Amino acid sequence: MYKTFRRFFAFCSDDNRKKFYRSIVLGIVSALFGALKIPAIGVMLMAILNGEVTGTAIWASFAIMLVSVLGASVVNYFSTMLQTEAGYGTAAEKRMEIAEHMRYLPMGYFNENSLGKITSVTTNTMENLADVGTRVVMFVTGGVFLTAIVTIMMFFFDWRIGVLIVCGLLIYLLVNIRMQRASQACSEQKLRSDASVVERVLEYIKGIAEVKSYHLSGKYNQKLEQAIDANAKANVDMELVLVPYMTLQNFVAKMIGVGMSVGAVFFYTAGTMSLLNCIMLVICSFVIMEGLEKAGNYSGLLRVVDLCVGQANEILDLPAMDIDGADEQPVTFDLKAEHIDFAYGEKKIIQDVSLEIPQHTTTAIVGPSGSGKTTLCHLLSRFWDVDSGTVMLGGRNIKEYSMDALMQNFSFVFQNVYLFKDTIANNIRFGQPDAPMENVIAAAKKARCHDFIMALPNGYDTVIGESGGSLSGGERQRLSIARAMMKDSPIIILDEATANVDPENEQELLSAIEELTREKTIIMIAHRLKTVQSADQILVMDQGKIVQKGSHRELIAEDGIYRRFVNQRELAVSWKL
Repeated sequence: MYKTFRRFFAFCSDDNRKKFYRSIVLGIVSALFGALKIPAIGVMLMAILNGEVTGTAIWASFAIMLVSVLGASVVNYFSTMLQTEAGYGTAAEKRMEIAEHMRYLPMGYFNENSLGKITSVTTNTMENLADVGTRVVMFVTGGVFLTAIVTIMMFFFDWRIGVLIVCGLLIYLLVNIRMQRASQACSEQKLRSDASVVERVLEYIKGIAEVKSYHLSGKYNQKLEQAIDANAKANVDMELVLVPYMTLQNFVAKMIGVGMSVGAVFFYTAGTMSLLNCIMLVICSFVIMEGLEKAGNYSGLLRVVDLCVGQANEILDLPAMDIDGADEQPVTFDLKAEHIDFAYGEKKIIQDVSLEIPQHTTTAIVGPSGSGKTTLCHLLSRFWDVDSGTVMLGGRNIKEYSMDALMQNFSFVFQNVYLFKDTIANNIRFGQPDAPMENVIAAAKKARCHDFIMALPNGYDTVIGESGGSLSGGERQRLSIARAMMKDSPIIILDEATANVDPENEQELLSAIEELTREKTIIMIAHRLKTVQSADQILVMDQGKIVQKGSHRELIAEDGIYRRFVNQRELAVSWKL
């Protein structure tokens, strides 16, 4: 228990940790106020037993009881507020910290780890920590302190009863330890099943079009139902594991109370205890039971808190890329790679690649699917770090720039565009959140977006669905280009930007790309012949290597992949229906 609390508090920020500590101090004060009920009852009992029930005795008892109730209520209010603020504050801060940390993780992490797991940690796990963690701190600490205070008071009434309580508490503690150990496996299973449900729901929603078009509704419904059923079973199993221990724990708590009452009556009948102390001890037995039940009912969830902290730390402890370079911009924007290698695990993707891309030139990268074109672009822009070799920007190793400074030099237009569930204006100004509206409109006009935006119900204030599902592929691409224009980076990477665009939108998109790439350094991955022919240099890749390099005229004269690529494209263009 102590290790879990220590780990939980270490997980919190200094400000939230101090709030938890203050709430614990207030919990002690609340327990003291709660314990005042005992002397309040004692004053009245003494007056009754002595036959001196006077107004003074009644008012004294009432005053102590009033102080107890009001004091505990007021202190509990502030304690609860502090714990709530600290709990939800910690969850919010850790969500932001995880998001910030993931910005600097190698992209390979996101290939190896499902979106469901990451989403589950930032949603379910943090929610459990904010809600369950706060309640565990509140009830466990409150119950422990109340029990401790009353136990100490018992030694003043009769040391024999005090020893009896301590023995009972030791048995109670042993049961609690067994419950903590038993909850370990089922808690891990619960969190894994939570992540699995999120993963299956996201998979089902993101792939709903394919599921319907291939008549796979039953199959994928079954997968989702299985994940939900497994999650329900994990939660039930956890309860079934904990309930017997909680029942035994509560039984031990009640038996401690029964033992106090029986012991008090026995000592009174034996003539070794006064009637007043006997009655007071019987009353105190109920207070002890209240404190133990309060602590015990939530202590079983300590393992969940521990696992939640562990899952969050698992992401936060992942080694991030070295981002502590110089926060400055290069003098020139020449890109150079020298003998770079890169592998996904055991699979070699890029092998001994060297290239030079002078600033303000256009470089086209072509090659078969899986030849490493996209990976090479990611290495040049440091989405990943190379395993060996060097990538340089402006004559300087890209690792010597801070990540934020480096990213200011690159804009990307991908084949699959991601747009956020926000207004069109905010999606365009994503790289410059404070950009004025006139700049947004100017970028949209250059990207050939303005006309279709104005045809929407609320123009630039129209909220588009997540991923831009309410727009056509060409419209999403042009918005992506407008976003890149707003960023105005000197190096533009186009990854199959026109691959999935219909003929009606192609000319508009090509005009937008022309506006975007004017006076820039361009790196394009393309399969369309007319976009490749005009490049200053063409890099032909195969199996992770650059096998040909030169202009269109030079490469078409060679027998190799590029000439076959051109011949296939010309043959495809000549087809008629």
